[in-house]
Amino acid sequence: MEGSVVSVKSDETTIRELAERHQLPVEAVQALFDALQRSGGSSVQFNHPGLGGMGQWSGGMLMIGDMFNDQLKGKVSAVLHELADEIGSRPAGSAKKPDTEVSYRSSPSSSGSHNWWPGDLGQPGSTGSQNHMKYAVFPSSKRLAIKDGDTVSIYDTADHNIHGVSQAQSGDATLSFTSQNGLVAVSELKKVHP
Repeated sequence: MEGSVVSVKSDETTIRELAERHQLPVEAVQALFDALQRSGGSSVQFNHPGLGGMGQWSGGMLMIGDMFNDQLKGKVSAVLHELADEIGSRPAGSAKKPDTEVSYRSSPSSSGSHNWWPGDLGQPGSTGSQNHMKYAVFPSSKRLAIKDGDTVSIYDTADHNIHGVSQAQSGDATLSFTSQNGLVAVSELKKVHP
């Protein structure tokens, strides 16, 4: 081993490791990686049998064709989250960014006084909406804000690292989130306000 050689993990190694860790086909993870590269890590549409068929992901929101397979959805969400973080951490110009980027991730420059969540929560790691409900995840304060109509409710996310969302299409239209522990219903989280 030479002292001047710096070991850098290749994309191929990263893809293989993710596929193995999350028990997904290497070709499926490669397809996600390639699509995320094209979008700059912000969103992806895919169609692969190892990923539940057709699907799409943008920030924290994931939909897969095999919509009732929560275990697969959790795996795909975790891989997308890790790949997006990897692509987003690269130096500027190393990943092609789209001209118009729709992102569910907030940045200090994009957050103004028009936010619907309480300012003391800080910067959200991700935001989004499903039908009439909006959500914002605050990893640093371990909080989740949900706006349903005019009501904003705040939840303690405890040890959950939330990185995905789904909404039941039934009459109650409740939100569920994906964390490193799998699917988490809002009803499982402790409500801290109001």
